[in-house]
Amino acid sequence: MRAIPKIFLSVALLCAAGAVRAEMIAPDALIQNTVQEVLAVVKQDKEIQSGNQAKVVALVDAKVLPHFDFLRMTRLCVGKYWRTASEEQKQALVKEFRTMLVRTYTKAFTGYRDQTVEVKPVRMVADDTEVTVRTNILKPGAPSVSVNYEMEKTPDGWKVFDLSIEGAGLVPTYRGTFAKQIEDGGMDSLIKTLADKNANSAATKAATN
Repeated sequence: MRAIPKIFLSVALLCAAGAVRAEMIAPDALIQNTVQEVLAVVKQDKEIQSGNQAKVVALVDAKVLPHFDFLRMTRLCVGKYWRTASEEQKQALVKEFRTMLVRTYTKAFTGYRDQTVEVKPVRMVADDTEVTVRTNILKPGAPSVSVNYEMEKTPDGWKVFDLSIEGAGLVPTYRGTFAKQIEDGGMDSLIKTLADKNANSAATKAATN
């Protein structure tokens, strides 16, 4: 008789796990929710609008970056050279690449004022593991800007592994510059270049605050 409660418990746990998977937010809804949350904060926070870098970084770190797969992004940007990198080099590349993207996003968010973002519905089937979420940034009196997100389905939800602005993809752009840097000076040279740029950016921000 003791086995019966265990069976029910096992079934309940399986149903609960299935419910969690069923509740995974769709990729377009995830982008829509994230955009709405971030813009709502930006529009209400005068310090962010005036360029308070600490608050912008905190916002980006909390609301945006958890939805990015930085390991895959970095691996794609490094391309064929990733296979020959040591584990320490890979970790350093991911760290510096993530820091660089944080710096890029903080600059973008301090420029937001009255923009709105249109997220287009994604047509997908149940077994799709990669999709493109297409969006337009709209600003009164200015042409719209298309920003598309390449997303993958992971156990932790949908994650961005590339994005393009007006057709220019982040991964292909960096892959070219990274390849040249590696060919000219090696993997450590690329890591140092990224680290130096991030350090210079941090120093500039500190001087202006």
